[in-house]
Parts: sequence; structure tokens; C-alpha cells
Amino acid sequence: MFSLPWWIYLVVVGIIFSGYMTVKTAAREREIDEAFIEKEGEIYMERIRQERERRKQAKSLQ
Repeated sequence: MFSLPWWIYLVVVGIIFSGYMTVKTAAREREIDEAFIEKEGEIYMERIRQERERRKQAKSLQ
């Protein structure tokens, strides 16, 4: 098992660490994207509510 040079073990550890960081970063980016989409959806829904209220008020004035 220890017949390989030490730097090969270092490379393997680096590859494993790189994979871990890739998965961790992808999960964090997914969370950020979902939060952004949720925020934009709330803004859109608020605009729809405001437009409904505006139309309701305009209709009641007629």
C-alpha cells in the first residue's frame, strides 16, 4: 500500500477535496438561486395584486 510515492497520495487527497468543494459549492449556489427566484416571484405577485386593486378601484369609480 505504501509502495507509491508520497506525492501520489497528495494528488488523490487533492482530487477528493476538489470533488467535495464542487458539491458543496453547487449546493450553496442552488440555495442562492432558489432564494433569488422566490424573491422575484414575490415581487411579481405583488405587482399582480397592485394591478388587481387598481382595476378594482377604477371599475368602482365608473
